[in-house]
Parts: sequence; structure tokens; C-alpha cells
Amino acid sequence: MLKVAVVGVNNIGSIHCNFYYDHPDTKLVAVCDLINERAQQAGQAFQISFYTDVSEMIKKEEIDVISVATAGIENGSHHYEPTMAAIQAGIDVLVEKPLSNDIQQAREMVKEAQEYNVRFACNLNHSFVPAAIKSKQLIRDGKLGSLLFINMKLTIENPKDHTSWFHLKALHPHSIDVMRHLAGDVKRVQSFMTKAPNRKGWSTVSINMEFASGAVGHLTGSYDMSRRHPIEYCEVGGDKGRIIIDNVYEHFSYYPHEKDEITGLRNSIMTGVKNFHDTFTYRLNRFIQQVRNKVQPRDIEASGTDGLAAQEVIEAAIVSHQNNGEFVEVHPLVSS
Repeated sequence: MLKVAVVGVNNIGSIHCNFYYDHPDTKLVAVCDLINERAQQAGQAFQISFYTDVSEMIKKEEIDVISVATAGIENGSHHYEPTMAAIQAGIDVLVEKPLSNDIQQAREMVKEAQEYNVRFACNLNHSFVPAAIKSKQLIRDGKLGSLLFINMKLTIENPKDHTSWFHLKALHPHSIDVMRHLAGDVKRVQSFMTKAPNRKGWSTVSINMEFASGAVGHLTGSYDMSRRHPIEYCEVGGDKGRIIIDNVYEHFSYYPHEKDEITGLRNSIMTGVKNFHDTFTYRLNRFIQQVRNKVQPRDIEASGTDGLAAQEVIEAAIVSHQNNGEFVEVHPLVSS
């Protein structure tokens, strides 16, 4: 039985708490939040210890795993301190995306996890739904042949406009992770951005990508679309076939070039995903499974390194936009 603590117990943190509380292989032992009332409320709800200081919690509690679900500026500025505290205590840790809104802090977190040899994961849950898993397997089996392109769209309605880069940093670790999950590392990018009326930040983006494999791709992202309609679309094409994933988990289709038959998973009953919250279950289940199986830190799926890789693409896109759409090489990953 793994003993788990959750840091940050607001909206997303409450999903983490409920998951670990209900999971047969984990025991939720403590919660921590910067706001005392919030920490106390969560502690009382689950009848466990509550804290406002991560270091104090680590000293007093026996903990195997920490989930960091804090927020902060661009949904990431509060991640660094609790993550580093967990890593330096030798505790396996899963962090919400982005790892940090500060790219240098994200790099330090990955490097520290490598030095302490702890399992460091990121909640990149869009890559853990059955449609994404099946797509990856078809690509590995050569069913698409040589990959030629991947096109991605992720658009939702979010009126928050805190910083110039809030949309990119808070949302697109997900979309870029899906693209990397299916097509591999990104080599260079070119980006263009615009703002909806009355917006301060860059709320709609267009990013061209060249992958290390030679495949090309494109991401369209926006915080200016309605939540009433599908939010995510991914199309992957190779010289032998094509895959489409529609609305994260709802529809999957595989089109082999030489056959008329289509392979499809077209509803939540067939895929086993009833709603978006189930994507957290798939991802967190896999992390717990890998920790219980003592998987080597370098082999953790959707690792901190993967989270950093997505952020490096975002940083390159920002630089490209700042330089009138010039091509920008993506910063190399931290060496293990």
C-alpha cells in the first residue's frame, strides 16, 4: 500500500485526493495547501493530517508518493518548491502541468530528479486515453509506415487573461505532449499569435513544427472557443495509413491506405472513458502501477522530462513570435 500526500487541494487537487482515497493500492495520508482553511477542510473531509508547509509535512509523515496540484502564475509558479522538497527527500512525485511557468525552474526540477534518482512524472493525461494508446501501438507496429505529418487542435473557452503567455503555458503542454507521444521529438518551430477582442494576452496561436524524424506538424490553439463543442482534434498521417482522434477520447479512426475498411472506436462505452475526469484516472492509475512495479525513473511514462520537452517547444514558440515568426531550434533536453 503506497502512502500518498497531495499538495494543493483546490479543484484539480481534489480530483487527486479522491483518486488516491478510493484507489485500492494507495492510502491518502496527508494534504497540504498554502491556504490554511482549504487544507483544513480537505484534511477533515478525508480524516487525515493537513499542513500548510510541505517541509513540515515531509518531516512528520511517512510518504511514498506526493502529487503536486498547486497552481500559481500561469498555473505553474507554485510547483517548484514542493516538487524540489519531495525530490530531495527521495519521494516519488507527480506534478500537474506545466512543471513550472519558469523554464529554468523546470530544467532544474528534471535535473534534480535525475540526480536523486526518484520517479518524476507529469500529469499529461491526454496521452493515456485508449485512443492515444491504440494510436501509438499502430505507429509502433508500422501500420502508418513512415510518419509524414501530425496536425493538432486544442481549443477551449477560458476568459482568464493573467499574462501574455498564460494560454500557451497553461494549456499547451497537453497538446504538444500528444504530438510528441505520437511523432517524437520536435526539432524546430515557427509561430504566429493573435488576440481576440479585448484580450491582453496571446489567446490564439498557430505553431508550425519540424520533428527530428523529418515529419512536419502544426498546432492550432485557442482560449477563445466555446466549451460546447469538441475541444481537441489530432490527425497523424504516414505513407501507409492515417489516424484521427477526435475530442480527446470520444472518437478514434484508423484509415489504412490500401484497404476500404476503417477501424473505429466511436463512443465512451467502447473506449471505457465516460467523461474528461476519467482521463485523470487512466493517467494516475498508470503512475501508481509503475511506482508499485518499481519501474526505473528513466522509464516512467509522461515523465518530468516529457513535461519539460513540451515546455521547451512552448518557449521556442514564444521566441519565434517575438522575432516575427522566425524558425527557432528547440532547446535540447536535460541529459540523464
